[in-house]
Parts: sequence; structure tokens; C-alpha cells
Amino acid sequence: MVKVRFSWGFLAVGLAATALSCAPAAQRASGKVPVAATASERPYETFKITYEQELPNIKGKSFTSATVDFPPNGHAVPHRHGDAFVYAYVLEGTFRSQLEGQPVETYKEGEYWVEPPGAYHVLTENTSETEPGKLLVVFVSNTGDELKVPQP
Repeated sequence: MVKVRFSWGFLAVGLAATALSCAPAAQRASGKVPVAATASERPYETFKITYEQELPNIKGKSFTSATVDFPPNGHAVPHRHGDAFVYAYVLEGTFRSQLEGQPVETYKEGEYWVEPPGAYHVLTENTSETEPGKLLVVFVSNTGDELKVPQP
């Protein structure tokens, strides 16, 4: 067992040395990956709750509003909102959105979409490569439920 661990250690060191020696000179010198090498990674949105209130006339339900900021080319991972009813209003920019089983739709500033309880939101993205986008999202949910649950 000791010989196997020892051999694996040498293999790991050898692979690391090989990778480093094959890396571009700029990367070896700085230890950082050049920007162009990471340009394919898309940024994610930022979700911020702005107001939350239990509904006094509907036991067990809450009203929540949030803003969602998308950087240029930003997107959200596929997700659900549990049993919440969702209303999304485009404050800034243009978005592509798709619920499972529905066609992809494009929404511009001043337009909105709704999501029924349990919907699987497979696509949400800012269409601009240069300008940020912003949504106002309103939820009517079961009090205490998570508002956004990422799905693989």
C-alpha cells in the first residue's frame, strides 16, 4: 500500500511539472490564466430580496419582491421556484427566457412573463454582450420556502 501511495505521489508531481512546462510563458511567469482562456465562462446573476411580507389574509403565504442584476452576457442556472407563483418584469435590457416545454421567448424593457407554481425555468439570460440587464421579480410563495432552487 505504501508503494502505491508513493507511486501516485510521483505521478501527480510529474503531471503538474509537465503541465507547467507546457503552459504559455505568460502563464508560467504570473501563475494566472490569461483572460482569453477564461472568456468562455459566462457570469451569473445577482439576486437581492427588496421586500418580504407574510400575507395577512392568506395564512401560510408570503409576498416577496427581488431585483435580479445580470451582467453583460449573464445568465442564471436552470432552476425552480418551488410552489411560488412568479412575475418577472424587465427593468433594463433584453432577456431570453424559457420554461420547460415552452418555446424560447425574448422580453425587452417594460415587458414581463409569469411562471406557474412548480415551473422548471431552463433558460434565463441577458442577451447583450455589452450592457447589463435587470429584472424585478415578485413571488407569492409558501412562507419559509426557498425562492430559487437550482436544478441540474
